[in-house]
Amino acid sequence: MNYSFFITGFPGFLASSLIKQMIQDHRDDIQHMYLLILPSQKELAKSTLDEIINQTGVSTELFIIVEGDITKQDIGLGTAILETLSKQITHVFHLAAIYDLAVPKDIAYEVNVNGTKNVNKWLTKLRNLKRYIYYSTAYVSGKREGKIYENELKKGQEFRNHYEYTKYLAELLVQDIMKDIPTTIIRPGVVKGHSKTGETIKFDGLYFQLNVLDRLKFLPVIPYFGKGTAEGNFVPSDYVLKATSYLAIRPVGEGKTYHLTDPKPYKMWELQKMLTEEYLGRTPKGRIPLSATKASLRLKPIRKWLRAEAEALDYFTIHSSYDCSETIRDLEGSGISCPDLKDTLEPMVSFYRKYKDDSSKHIKIN
Repeated sequence: MNYSFFITGFPGFLASSLIKQMIQDHRDDIQHMYLLILPSQKELAKSTLDEIINQTGVSTELFIIVEGDITKQDIGLGTAILETLSKQITHVFHLAAIYDLAVPKDIAYEVNVNGTKNVNKWLTKLRNLKRYIYYSTAYVSGKREGKIYENELKKGQEFRNHYEYTKYLAELLVQDIMKDIPTTIIRPGVVKGHSKTGETIKFDGLYFQLNVLDRLKFLPVIPYFGKGTAEGNFVPSDYVLKATSYLAIRPVGEGKTYHLTDPKPYKMWELQKMLTEEYLGRTPKGRIPLSATKASLRLKPIRKWLRAEAEALDYFTIHSSYDCSETIRDLEGSGISCPDLKDTLEPMVSFYRKYKDDSSKHIKIN
């Protein structure tokens, strides 16, 4: 097979890691990889690509960096490159999005919704497209509680933030074209670092808890925050990438939506206990009401000092459980499965310790 991949979201962590995974799994079948970047990211994209080439040993000729912008018509590409892509591209991986829980509505809508609309429209011009792989999120379920199934989307749900809402709207657009374009929708849980190395480029999600623990380690007692009875669905990046690489190519993945979530998630209080014991060697005692915790994080100096977003606390209170039966069934025989989160905490914490003072790995808290 000769595949030509087109990937948005480069040089972001997931896109960069997906490139390495696809090379590992499909090296002999890849003819080209086209990487869409914003013009402002040109230097970072080149340095990131050099690292990938050194790590994988593939030829530089495999990659073509394409400057564009998904928020523009024809995703910001010129006539000549559009014609080349229309003939060559077999698989489009759409990862570009604003993932920040605190993102303003207009920015989230422009990138996540309008950007996806433009990508979808451009897809119709690709004459040899075999698969469109769209990265959504499990949290398009919003504030729904109870069991959430992979074949569900539009259920009248409300949303915790603009990120969830705009990803929901974007997935609606993708589902609208599934009858005409062979599509695989990937809905990860909250993605954390590599299960074995702990590597990540961004300390958000579960890492907010490590940020808080690092700031509060001087206290004689570390309390639990809220009751923590909701499930915390955190998955290592390598599981998400391996599953994507497998499901994106094989026929079984066509027309499917997959929850790449933890089939046996821990409660939030269990996660806090495990992280506190792993990072500080201490067990939390006592409890601070979640309302008081959230009130403190509404104060800009406190949340900037703690390096945590108030919006993250909303995930302590919604009792959602993400069914991933379709994913498990379609991955059967592949050797790919989600590891137990507790087995990934040691490398996660070790990586955090090493880089916690690197400001480039922390997201900007406003």
